[in-house]
Amino acid sequence: MDLLPYFKSIIDQDRCAVVVCDTQHTIIYMNPAAAERYSKHGGSALVGKSVLDCHSPKSREAIKKVVDRFKSDSNKDIVYTFHNVKENKDVYMVALRDENKNLIGYYEKHEYRDKETMKMYDLG
Repeated sequence: MDLLPYFKSIIDQDRCAVVVCDTQHTIIYMNPAAAERYSKHGGSALVGKSVLDCHSPKSREAIKKVVDRFKSDSNKDIVYTFHNVKENKDVYMVALRDENKNLIGYYEKHEYRDKETMKMYDLG
């Protein structure tokens, strides 16, 4: 069974932006929420470009340090990077590894802290 369509659908349905990069910092995938969130910077046209070009010099160095850590320690797979007060969310960098625990890339994970406003089990 090909699981890839299922995994892609999970990411595509996420309301949070998901930007996936390879180990060279090239953006290889953006889910629809990311394309919308970063639309003023090019949206999905950013795929194929360096994520480092989207950040300040200080942030670029931080990203490189995290990826170096991911490369050197296969037991370190998530790093908390900052809290966005305005949006009440925490942001993490998460390592992506193959079946042999080799680093193949990383992505940015957003976790919002606001209480859900959707009604429970609202099917209407």
